[in-house]
Amino acid sequence: MPDPRDFNQAIIEEFRANAGRVGGRFEGAPMVLLHHTGARSGIERVTPLVCQPVGEAFAVFGSKAGAPTHPDWYHNLVANPDTTVEVGTEVISVRARVAEGDERERIWSRQKELMPGFAEYEKTAGREIPVVILERT
Repeated sequence: MPDPRDFNQAIIEEFRANAGRVGGRFEGAPMVLLHHTGARSGIERVTPLVCQPVGEAFAVFGSKAGAPTHPDWYHNLVANPDTTVEVGTEVISVRARVAEGDERERIWSRQKELMPGFAEYEKTAGREIPVVILERT
C-alpha cells in the first residue's frame, strides 16, 4: 500500500506549482493546504484538503477517506486552533472551530451534494465526520 505521506507530498508539490490547482481525482475541487501543529509532537505538518468556501471562511472535513477514526490533523486543530492555510498562492491566518448542530448539517449536506464520495466516506466510517470551519483572523 502506498505511503499516504508520499501521496500528500505529491499533491502539495502540484498545488504549489500550479497556484492551488491539482489534477487527478481532485481536479476542479477547491483545496487548501492546511498547516497544523502536532498535538503531542509540536511538529508542524501540511495536509492537502478539499474544502468548501463558507462566506470568507473555509470548511474542511475529517473524513479520512472513510476510516473509522478521525484524521490526525483534526486532533491537532482541536489542540492548536490558530494556524494558516494556503489558498492558491496566498497564505491566510485562520482559527479552527468544529461546526455543530444545524451549521454542521447544512455544510455537510452541501458537501455530499457537491462531491458524492463524501457520502460514501460517511457510510464506511461508522462515525460522524467532523466539519471544521477555518475562519480568517
